[in-house]
Amino acid sequence: MSQIIFDTDLIKRYDKSGPRYTSYPTAVQFNTDYTEDDYRRHAEISNQSGQALSLYFHLPFCDTICYYCGCNKVITKDRSKAEPYLQRVHKEIAMQAVLFDSSRKVDQLHWGGGTPTFISHDQMRQLMDVTRQHFNLHDDDTGEYSIEIDPREVTRESIKVLRQIGFNRMSLGIQDFNPQVQKAVNRIQSEAQTMAAIDGAREEGFKSISVDLIYGLPLQTETSFMETLEKIIHISPDRISVFNYAHLPEMFKPQRRINEVDLPLPSVKLAILKDTIEYLTDAGYVYIGMDHFAKPDDELSIAQQNGQLYRNFQGYATHADCDLIGLGISSIGTVGNSFAQNVKTLDEYAEKIDAGKLAIFRGVEIDEDDIIRRHAIMQLICHFKLDMDKFSADNKIEFKHYFADELKRLQVMEDDGLIEIQNNMISVTSKGRLLIRNICMVFDRYIQQQSNTRFSKAI
Repeated sequence: MSQIIFDTDLIKRYDKSGPRYTSYPTAVQFNTDYTEDDYRRHAEISNQSGQALSLYFHLPFCDTICYYCGCNKVITKDRSKAEPYLQRVHKEIAMQAVLFDSSRKVDQLHWGGGTPTFISHDQMRQLMDVTRQHFNLHDDDTGEYSIEIDPREVTRESIKVLRQIGFNRMSLGIQDFNPQVQKAVNRIQSEAQTMAAIDGAREEGFKSISVDLIYGLPLQTETSFMETLEKIIHISPDRISVFNYAHLPEMFKPQRRINEVDLPLPSVKLAILKDTIEYLTDAGYVYIGMDHFAKPDDELSIAQQNGQLYRNFQGYATHADCDLIGLGISSIGTVGNSFAQNVKTLDEYAEKIDAGKLAIFRGVEIDEDDIIRRHAIMQLICHFKLDMDKFSADNKIEFKHYFADELKRLQVMEDDGLIEIQNNMISVTSKGRLLIRNICMVFDRYIQQQSNTRFSKAI
C-alpha cells in the first residue's frame, strides 16, 4: 500500500482549522494561574524520574524581516543588542540548572529563533560554555544537538565554530528558491549561499541536515515549486519539512505586507501539495507525518518504525522521555506533568531575570485525563495507529468505555475511509494520513470550547 492517497474531495471537506499538536493541551490552554512556584514543584517531582533533559534556547534576533514569519522575533541590524539578552540567558541557565539533578544528561539541545546565527562566534562559544558549566552535556557527540541557521547569516568559519562547540545537526530555512517568490516575502537567498552552508556542514561532519520549505507563498505555482523541489532533491538533505503557509495577518503583523491577490488559490495549493508528496516519495523519502519527510535511514524514520517517535514544540522528535527546559523569551518547557512558557518581550524578560526570578508567566498543569488523551493523540499523529487493548492496559482504563463518544464521532471518519477500526485497532488509512490533525481533534476535549480560528488550516 502506498503511504498516502491524495483524495481531493475528502481534503476539501475536512480542511478546517485545528491544532498541530506539538503539545496537548495546546498553548491555547496555558493560563497565568500557573506560577513559578508550580514550575519549581514539578521540577522537583521530575527529578525522581531520572529522565534525560532537553534544552531549547530562543535567540530572537533577525537582521531583516521575512513577511511570512509568525515567530516571536526582534528585527534589528544592531548586533550589540544581543549581548545584554545573552547575559540574562546565562543567568536563566544558572537559575534553571539548580532545579534539576546534575546527573540528568542533556540528550537534546536546540537553538531556535529568530536567527540563532545572528550572534557572534564568541557569543556562541560563551553560550555553550555556560550551558556546559551548569548542565550535564554529552562530550562524545551522542547527544542530538541542533541549530536553525539562515544561510545568509553563516560563513564556513561559523559552521566550523558550531561543530566545535558541539552541534551535530543543522536545520536550514530555504522556503523557496524562486527569485520572484523570495522578493514577495522579503527573503532574498541565493542558491549559492544555501549550497555553501550545506557543503560546509557536510565537510565539518554534521550528522543530519534538514531543510524547511513553505507552500502557499505569494506568486508560487505548481511549476515553480517543482523547480525548487528538484533542486532540493539534488541537495539530498536527510529531512525535508514542507509547511503550509497560514496567512493570518490579523495575528502576525509582518504578513500584512504580503499582497493577498498574489497568494495561490486553494486549488493551486492542493495541487502543489499533491505534486510535492508524489515527488518526494518517488525520490525515496518517507512521509513521517504532518509536513515532515525523511530518508529511510534517518533517525526520525527509524524512531517511527520502532514506535518511539514523539512530537514536541520543535516538531517530530526521537526522545519521548525528556523533560524540556525552555530558555529565553517565549520559550515553552515541558517539565513533569506541566507546560510553562516564558514572557514574550525583551523588557519583561529583563525585569524578571534581573529580579532573580524565572521568566515564566503562564503555563498549565495537566491532569490524568490530559495525559490519557495526549497518549492517544501522540499514538495517532506519530504512528498512524492505536492498539486499544494495549492502550487500555498502559493507561489503566477501558478504552471503548472511556472514549465511547469519540468512537461514535470516529464512525463518520471510518465511513469516509480516513480510518479503519477492526480487531481493537484504530488504523489511519492512506487517505487519512494527510488529515491526521482532524482525526486527533476527535480526542481533544478542549477543541469544542475554543474558536478554531486560533489555529491554521489542516492542509
